[in-house]
Amino acid sequence: MDYLKFCPKCGNESLNWDGEKKWNCKVCDFILFHNVAGAVAVVIKCGDEILLTRRNQEPKKGKLDLAGGFVDPKESAEGTCARELLEEMKMRIDITKLKYLASLPNIYEYKNVIYNTLDIFYEYESDEKFEVNLEISEISETVWLKIQDINPDDIAFDSQRIFLEKYKTL
Repeated sequence: MDYLKFCPKCGNESLNWDGEKKWNCKVCDFILFHNVAGAVAVVIKCGDEILLTRRNQEPKKGKLDLAGGFVDPKESAEGTCARELLEEMKMRIDITKLKYLASLPNIYEYKNVIYNTLDIFYEYESDEKFEVNLEISEISETVWLKIQDINPDDIAFDSQRIFLEKYKTL
């Protein structure tokens, strides 16, 4: 975050990062907040298995992930679940069947920018396993795994790792 030095208001090389959530200009008093970003993760469950995706882009390319993504402006968390599942896997869902499970803080580093996120976890039950039509630019494959067979070291993000450990006990 240290490479943002120039104030977008006055143009001086006077922006200071507070190390947590904002930059401020010591010349003109401009403030730029770097707020927490909302993200969703969906546990797609069929019986005693869940559907995981394998990331096909950085960060954490090649690691396992729950389907989901960042909340867009003016979008609900449930709307994000529906949009992301459609974009990533061409899967249409009924958002009234989403079950809220938990939320956890996370850190998402992308192109040397660190984003603090609030990851919101939902469960979506399916009556049967299904084939997925992947958006290959984002996901290289999907796998159905029993929750107890998931190796925490294979999971891309800390919040999901923590969540899945707790989910095993539900």
